[in-house]
Amino acid sequence: MPSTDAYEDLGLLSPGPAGAPVEAATGDAAYVHAMLDAEAALTRAQAALGLAPTTAAQAVTAAAAETGRYDVRDLALRARSGGNPVIPLVADLTAAVAGRDRQAAAHVHRGATSQDILDTATMLVAARALEPVLADLGRTADALARLAAEHRNTPIAGRTLTQHAVPTTFGLKAAGWRSLVLDAHERLAAVRATLPAQLGGAAGTLAAFHAFAEAGGADPGPDLGLRLLVGYAAETGLAEPTLPWHSLRTPVADLGGALAFTAGALGKLAADVLLLSRTEIGELAEGSGGGSSAMPHKANPVRATLIAAAARQVPALTSMLYAGLAAEDERPAGAWHAEWQPLRQALRLVGGAARDAAELAEGLRVHPRRMRENLDATDGLIISERLAAVLSALIGRGEAGQMLSRASRRAVEQGMELDEALREEPGIARVLPPDQLRELTDPTRYAGSAGALVDRALRRTGAAREAI
Repeated sequence: MPSTDAYEDLGLLSPGPAGAPVEAATGDAAYVHAMLDAEAALTRAQAALGLAPTTAAQAVTAAAAETGRYDVRDLALRARSGGNPVIPLVADLTAAVAGRDRQAAAHVHRGATSQDILDTATMLVAARALEPVLADLGRTADALARLAAEHRNTPIAGRTLTQHAVPTTFGLKAAGWRSLVLDAHERLAAVRATLPAQLGGAAGTLAAFHAFAEAGGADPGPDLGLRLLVGYAAETGLAEPTLPWHSLRTPVADLGGALAFTAGALGKLAADVLLLSRTEIGELAEGSGGGSSAMPHKANPVRATLIAAAARQVPALTSMLYAGLAAEDERPAGAWHAEWQPLRQALRLVGGAARDAAELAEGLRVHPRRMRENLDATDGLIISERLAAVLSALIGRGEAGQMLSRASRRAVEQGMELDEALREEPGIARVLPPDQLRELTDPTRYAGSAGALVDRALRRTGAAREAI
């Protein structure tokens, strides 16, 4: 049945992440689920230290598992009164626990502040969302490895500042894309492994937990908070933080930085595919291009287009996350709140781009014939660097430069091949016989160490990649 809810954002204006696993993993329902997980983990961690009855931990965990009973839209509307969604969620969770065990309800959210729960939930959402992203990056790297190996020696024009430079190979280009993808995978995997739980209480001292212990007649000892941090992190499956990080936003900034790098790494792949799939270049094509509403003949490189769009958005979103490092006090007003949507959108955009990159790389069509035709577009001028080196050794650098300049000018003006223009130079036959000249101006014979570089690049796997 079609959705008619005016407030719903179903991805109409963000088709990249639409339908990708990351979309559901970062939705409002996923955040509510993660906040409930954080609340249940907190009660269990307290129970393990004797700060709450085991029955309370069981009741809170059971009520938190009933995620369908919590109305996400209602929580959003009620969040306005306190500025965050944890406050109304705690009220609903407390009521749900009371329905099971009235005494256990007193242990819901005990000692925590809203930021503890939402920050922990955000880290849980990020950890869960990154799983399919890392898998898609692995797929992309595998597909690019196959392309690099297959086209290790396939000649293609190297382009610098938009113009033909010297020949290279498509294998080397694909190996470069793969290298960036592996770099991104390593960064995201490293960040994911260190995403921390958050627990500090009102001002980061964990003092409330000491008060609860004292009220129960126990001596908490100076390390109660540290022991609770260990248990809470273990219950959530997140890393143990060294300190509460309410206003020490390294985890968010590091995650944002890794997401921005990943978007840029995939953006490089997209930028090259977009260029090389232009009609007048035609060296690459997406396996199943998108159609046009007005031009039936078009097969647009839509996956590369969506990746390129993500690569332009994520750095701006990340800049807002970095701005949060300058947060005031022990818990900031506004700086924390400003992170929520940019971080979620960055996760979504990168998740969509990773899926699109995997599909793009796996279906990419390579046209070696067009690559060769484009290599010949400058009638041998693309090989002038090699000729300059050879002729300089034979007749001196100055005379070689003048000879090549005259021949190149003649080749352009008269529409002839460079070797043909050089043969008209007096004395050239004496130093370079025609067959040797022809070989020196063959662009397919000037790829330097491209093949060896491809081989070396393909030996790289990386510990993070092997762990997939």
